[in-house]
Amino acid sequence: MPPETPLTVLCIASHEKGQEFIRQCKREGCRTYLLTSQSLENADWPRESLDDIFLMPDPDGQWHMPDVIRGVSYLARTIRIDRIVALDDFDVEKAAALREHLRVPGMGDTTARYFRDKLAMRKRAQDENISVPAFSPILHYDDLRAFLQEVPPPYVLKPRAQAGAIGIRKLSSAEDVWRSLDELGDEQSFYLLEQFVPGDVYHVDTIVDEKRVLFSCVSRYGKPPLQVSHEGHVFSTVMVPHGSDDERILRGLNKIVLKAFGLVRGVSHSEYIRGEDGRFYFLETSARVGGAHIAEMIEGATGLNLWAEWARLETTTTPGQYAVPPYRNDYGGLLVCLARQEWPDLSAYNDPEITFRLKKRHHAGLAVASPDHSRVQELITRYAERFREDFLAVLPPTDRPL
Repeated sequence: MPPETPLTVLCIASHEKGQEFIRQCKREGCRTYLLTSQSLENADWPRESLDDIFLMPDPDGQWHMPDVIRGVSYLARTIRIDRIVALDDFDVEKAAALREHLRVPGMGDTTARYFRDKLAMRKRAQDENISVPAFSPILHYDDLRAFLQEVPPPYVLKPRAQAGAIGIRKLSSAEDVWRSLDELGDEQSFYLLEQFVPGDVYHVDTIVDEKRVLFSCVSRYGKPPLQVSHEGHVFSTVMVPHGSDDERILRGLNKIVLKAFGLVRGVSHSEYIRGEDGRFYFLETSARVGGAHIAEMIEGATGLNLWAEWARLETTTTPGQYAVPPYRNDYGGLLVCLARQEWPDLSAYNDPEITFRLKKRHHAGLAVASPDHSRVQELITRYAERFREDFLAVLPPTDRPL
């Protein structure tokens, strides 16, 4: 391909996100296309940065992969596709399958499993001597019975391919486990059983190029996401103190995880829990920007937009050429909740440290940043209490993304 020919990037998004990735691709001079759900045709896409939008029927909220492959293969007759990028967790497997079929560079089916399938993640981590909560596949019943005899409750039953806390059930006994499996019927093999480990949950957000971690940010959730979704709390997270043991240990552990799982290039959001024994356990990872507006928190504290940096990384044609631009080393905090009001009024929240205000129906959210960690922690703690009074709405846990 002649060097003056611009790269062509096909972005895949079955949910509305990644707008800044699309804009940055266009800034880099790429031809940029979007494949999205028909139901999102009128979403807030940056159309000025897109050469075209292609729509997939989604009457039941799902895409039919054989139709996706046929449709994109038809496009490839007239459009030379150089990069395929999944903008959402639920699109990682779609993008991998398309890369395999079209022989486009990037993560293929096998590696994608490690970033989507919680069972594949745990087995890979276990093989690499990375600590994980005790777990069992829902496959061979004799193995499952042995697990239930050896591992005390409570347990969590997790969908292998969902994101975050979606679809997770907390179960208090072996009897509850068998009853839940009966309800799942033939779908039960798509789940994983795990011992519930109480503790603080952390996340590490990274930029990786040629298997090198070039940037990482360590944060701790106010309450674990499972507790937020099941008990109805305000979601919050705050970056940990720089130079702390938590930051040092989790940065090191995260490098081991991403190397073991084979992430060559891209961004990642990984989660870990510190159990009551003081040890850190791997929970899950992903090959995408963290959700719940974590990217906006990081941008407010550092000046780095992970969506834009991911686009710069993906569109760099020479391996190892990408470099992280200079960034600030401040602290960020974030809180988000479902709101009773259709459009919550956040005007009473007016501290100068606020860097981001969420504008989304029936949601309230803010991000703050400061060079002072204690100030960020103070604001997030105080705002979380006010959000409970001013906005918080609680819905039952869902088996599907909102």
